[in-house]
Amino acid sequence: MTKRDRSLTRLGITQWVLRSPATLRGELSVLIPDSTRLLIISHDNIDLSHSLLADIFTAMGINVSSVYCITTKDVELLSESIHCPCWLLGVDITLSIQGISLRSPALNDLSLDGDAKRALWQQIYHYEEYFSINSR
Repeated sequence: MTKRDRSLTRLGITQWVLRSPATLRGELSVLIPDSTRLLIISHDNIDLSHSLLADIFTAMGINVSSVYCITTKDVELLSESIHCPCWLLGVDITLSIQGISLRSPALNDLSLDGDAKRALWQQIYHYEEYFSINSR
């Protein structure tokens, strides 16, 4: 602890530590590849080889190689506007996009809840024309 730190502590001044200074300087950003047809946003990293996800991607007409995943921490680091559908997987956030946004519970909950699956399928069906257009 430096002399300045001790002095500030004695004065009762709380020092804040910047966790990621590079973010303030704009050095960190998340770039969505141009080939992305579906952006999945979840709290944790997900396994795209999960059998339910494979069925969902097939229903959407999207190849797994066209899917890009980010966590909720990365949303604020998006450097550009999102030009593809987003799937909020177990995430309750508001996105400032003007496109398609699907919502569902987290993958584990979704795979066990028939009503949640039906709700997701209805959302996919509602945008079926959009997905089939973009998957060509």
